[in-house]
Amino acid sequence: MTSYVLPPAAPVTLAVAGTPTLFPVNRVFCIGRNYAWSASEPRPTEMPAWFMKPASAVVPAAGPLPYPPQTTEFCHEIELVVAIGLGGRDIDAAQAPQHIWGYAAGLDLTRRDLQQQAKRAGGPWEPAKAFDHSAPCTPLVPAAAIGHPRQGTVWLAVNGVQRQRADIADLLWPVAELVAMLSRSVALLPGDLLYTGTPAGVGPLQPGDRLTGGVTGIGDFSMTVTSEPT
Repeated sequence: MTSYVLPPAAPVTLAVAGTPTLFPVNRVFCIGRNYAWSASEPRPTEMPAWFMKPASAVVPAAGPLPYPPQTTEFCHEIELVVAIGLGGRDIDAAQAPQHIWGYAAGLDLTRRDLQQQAKRAGGPWEPAKAFDHSAPCTPLVPAAAIGHPRQGTVWLAVNGVQRQRADIADLLWPVAELVAMLSRSVALLPGDLLYTGTPAGVGPLQPGDRLTGGVTGIGDFSMTVTSEPT
């Protein structure tokens, strides 16, 4: 029997929609700018940047959302989330759907003021992106049930006022190409999550704000920002 010097942490899991089963979360990859934020913005010729959040940042996208410490600019970013079921390295984009287990709607929450400080200093983004509760996610919907969506509205509202709205079809780099890109840099593993980028309309949140959002045909959510970090 293996002996640990400390009790191992409980695994991070996500619910699977409509079932009692759970999806074990491994790593969380987040894609940078992957939607055009203005009509005049040219399509990029290089793949987008990416960063990571710890698995422990993933929480159900429901109920209270604690306002994080050390920021005065706590911002929302609604995203399509992809769950990897079959790992691999150097995956061909044409084969990428075979590696995708399912889909969800998620939030890449950001301490924007810390992100801007990091950009000016050329420093890492972890303080801005990798804090507690920074990756809320709806229950996963299996690709076996819905296929691999190429369109569907991605939206978010704050206190009933829409702030973000786009379509999966508007992704500058489609899901399959994102999976292929990541697999050329790191070997993808079962349980990895990929947050695929956010549309225009990113904005700040305040305690008491009610967020609603989702991805049509995949999942939606409602959360309320609370003033107390947990």
